[in-house]
Amino acid sequence: MAEAGTGFLEQLKSCIVWSWTYLWTLWFFIMLFLVYILRVPLKINDNLTTVSMFLNTLTPKFYVALTGTSSLISGLILIFEWWYFRKYGTSFIEQVSVSHLRPLLGGVDNSAPSAASAAGGDADSNRQSVSECKVWRNPLNLFRGAEYNRYTWVTGREPLTYYDMNLSAQDHQTFFTCDTDHLRPADAIMQKAWRERNPQARISAAHEALELNECATAYILLAEEEATTIVEAEKLFKQALKAGEGCYRRSQQLQHHGAQYEAQHRRDTNVLVYIKRRLAMCARKLGRTREAVKMMRDLMKEFPLLSMFNIHENLLEALLELQAYADVQAVLAKYDDISLPKSATICYTAALLKARAVSDKFSPEAASRRGLSTAEMNAVEAIHRAVEFNPHVPKYLLEMKSLILPPEHILKRGDSEAIAYAFFHLQHWKRVEGALNLLHCTWEGTFRMIPYPLEKGHLFYPYPICTETADRELLPSFHEVSVYPKKELPFFILFTAGLCSFTAMLALLTHQFPELMGVFAKAFLSTLFAPLNFVMEKVENILPSSLWHQLTRI
Repeated sequence: MAEAGTGFLEQLKSCIVWSWTYLWTLWFFIMLFLVYILRVPLKINDNLTTVSMFLNTLTPKFYVALTGTSSLISGLILIFEWWYFRKYGTSFIEQVSVSHLRPLLGGVDNSAPSAASAAGGDADSNRQSVSECKVWRNPLNLFRGAEYNRYTWVTGREPLTYYDMNLSAQDHQTFFTCDTDHLRPADAIMQKAWRERNPQARISAAHEALELNECATAYILLAEEEATTIVEAEKLFKQALKAGEGCYRRSQQLQHHGAQYEAQHRRDTNVLVYIKRRLAMCARKLGRTREAVKMMRDLMKEFPLLSMFNIHENLLEALLELQAYADVQAVLAKYDDISLPKSATICYTAALLKARAVSDKFSPEAASRRGLSTAEMNAVEAIHRAVEFNPHVPKYLLEMKSLILPPEHILKRGDSEAIAYAFFHLQHWKRVEGALNLLHCTWEGTFRMIPYPLEKGHLFYPYPICTETADRELLPSFHEVSVYPKKELPFFILFTAGLCSFTAMLALLTHQFPELMGVFAKAFLSTLFAPLNFVMEKVENILPSSLWHQLTRI
């Protein structure tokens, strides 16, 4: 009985909702009918006659002013909509309508997943999408003092955004501090220094910490931010290495004595790995590439579990500089695995190696005549795979889009990762004869293989929709963010552009040909109201005259 009562209530509720959904249409027609019935008591005909007489007395200057003002207002709206779309990637009017007006009108977001669809495959794809939108530390990030600041001194532009630097500050606090820092005065000072927003305050705190003790993290901060050349940074990192190794050995002996000692050892391990990795990068930048490769290999053997630093990407770039392609292939065989996260470096380096085997003799004309060989097909498929993972990279490699300094953090599959990859690897593609020509001939073919809209991927998960928003936060404002898929212009931009052009044309024509435009306006209005007059005449003929007379007397 209870279930039957519940089912009856649900049916009644659905009937009421359905009736209210369509009741407004009936109400609208009833109001129109009442207005028509009461047109004599309300003197609607007289009022319309008065309005028409008033409009006839208006001069053409009034219509010129009216259409000109409409054109000006719609033009201002168009300019604002275009600016908002270029800055935020969406229409302001559409955003306000969806965010504020739609809830007031009882709109429901159909894109919200139900409880049933959240299970199984959809949940897995959602988790993958969230992980792909995660911001990662750039493994090849530059030095602030020796590289980023030099760019600012020369150009007057800030290459790093506040959001990017704030993420770096969070990383430093995570890797270089622990709960026992307050027990050591120098580490306590550095714990505060990593939270400072002012660069000079951070540098002063590092010097203050060094006056108390040989502090490895203080040397790191000075090498990153105060050193103006790579040589100076390398000297400071060598001093940091000496202090960091001593702390690491001491904490390694005490790591099993309690949770605090274990946390301190974990911090000292992060500090040591960071120092050795930056020393290897200094050697690479100073031209000692073989030494850098050896340091990176030793570091990966000593700390194989610390994959968070992505040292293998530094190693791949250094091996490509040495043109040690067999070693590059060996590294890719280990890290280009289906169970490991991908990156632009992994995918595009694999494509470069396969393109290297055929690019020097590749000709699009010959390939169209005879077809692609097996090696060429493998190279093209590798390029398509790389482009599907990050579609922004080819424009930078082909120099169709200008490069900027890479940020300290990147978003995988986003424009920031594409900049970071092309900034360091463009020279390696240029060194392989014909590789860029093969990329130029084949990369756009990837988009014919990917389903559209992008609800499904071909070789990877669907392209995440969050990349544009995150890249706008990571990249400086003077850079034009690459967007994929290319967004079409919102409806309201096209509508306001058409309205502005149409009203401007009416204003011009009314000013030049006032009499002709008056005749045209009267003809247009008479044509517009002709169907309504026809319907009114038919209604008067159908209804009996006595009934019509009684209704008009009410």
